[in-house]
Amino acid sequence: MREITATVLENKKIAENIWSLTFSAGDDIRIRCGQFAMLGVGGQQLLRRPIAVCKAEGERVTVCYQLKGEGTRRLAKEYKAGETISVLLPLGNGFYVKDEEQRVAVVGGGVGIFPLISVIREYAGKKHISAYMGFRNKRALCMEYEMQRSDKLVIATDDGSVGYHGTAVQAFMEDLEGERPDVVLACGPTPMLRALKNAMTGKGIPVYVSLEERMGCGIGACLVCVCDRTDGKHARVCKDGPVFEIGEVIL
Repeated sequence: MREITATVLENKKIAENIWSLTFSAGDDIRIRCGQFAMLGVGGQQLLRRPIAVCKAEGERVTVCYQLKGEGTRRLAKEYKAGETISVLLPLGNGFYVKDEEQRVAVVGGGVGIFPLISVIREYAGKKHISAYMGFRNKRALCMEYEMQRSDKLVIATDDGSVGYHGTAVQAFMEDLEGERPDVVLACGPTPMLRALKNAMTGKGIPVYVSLEERMGCGIGACLVCVCDRTDGKHARVCKDGPVFEIGEVIL
């Protein structure tokens, strides 16, 4: 983990309420797929914003974020190319795929697609990847060119305006027997992950999920992002996660 002052290279809108920000870290930083960064947004916003790393290429790091509150709106408005921004990275434990796990399914929804793009980029050409990515509608669709690195790609939309009419979980479950993976990696809103957990119970396939939680510090000190474990204990999503085996956490 390092705290850096990064230079913004690009900050642009890529879909409805979705922006992509690329910055230069100054030197080569090794970032594992599924890890995230904490970005300072300045102004009256004292807390950094946790944002998943979508791409990391040498000094260039790309994160994608949704406009939701004052912090992300300030991020989109104030940080143009050439500006500097305070960044803490890399954070979290990320996704790992074992050597024997050759067939990998990724299931994402909403902004949960972005950490999974980092998975696709890391394992494309090394593993057989089937990607099931869900969006609200055509206006929310983005980064399709990155997802096309997968061996199989299914785009799902809630309204059927693009691809499969339904959720990414529904599309994945329809393909499960014909495309039976060795491991499933997922990220998205809690109801989506809960549906995946219910659907995969008893299937005998390991499933790992990246949780989306509000965070304060990103390093495990403030306990804002604590989640409940199935063993009755608690876990810090930022430090112990954000990736967990799906049976470890209560969704």
